[in-house]
Parts: sequence; structure tokens; C-alpha cells
Amino acid sequence: MRPGTDATENSLRHLLNDWDPIGVADEVQDEYDCMLVPLLQRLRGGADQTEIGEFLRHELEDHFGLTPLPSEPEAMAARVISWWTVAGKADGIRGV
Repeated sequence: MRPGTDATENSLRHLLNDWDPIGVADEVQDEYDCMLVPLLQRLRGGADQTEIGEFLRHELEDHFGLTPLPSEPEAMAARVISWWTVAGKADGIRGV
């Protein structure tokens, strides 16, 4: 699973749909696609959990108009970082 490939995007889409902060993923599979490329760019650039959490908080507040619980974006950021680490190790990507 090479970062930036369709398989990687699909895997990240699945992760975001599983999180489903606005509760529509069962009906709208691409609702969170607006976050795919920015997240992958940040991950490829070496973003840490704090940076990913800040991005997710910003998206929830500014893009989706939500007021997330304080731990919500940070918990998802941990999941994203964990997923990225496993995806990189599975594919032999250095620096991930």
C-alpha cells in the first residue's frame, strides 16, 4: 500500500468513514474525501499526532461547522498515525 495510491486513499477513506463525525458515512461514502489529500500530504511530510489532531479539529470546526469534544480529534489523530505507521511498515516505506 504505497502512500498516495488509490489503495492508500481507499484505506484512509474507510478509516474516516468509520470515525464518521457527522454521522452520514452510511449514506455518503465520499463525505470526508476533502480530507484525504491534505491528510496524506501531512503524513508524507512527517506530521505528528498533534499536527494531525489540529488539522482534524480545524476541519470539524471550520469546514463541517461542528464543535468537537476536546479529545475527539486527538483520538482520531492517534488512529490515523497508527494506521500510517502500519501502512508504511507493510510496504517497506522508510521514514514512516
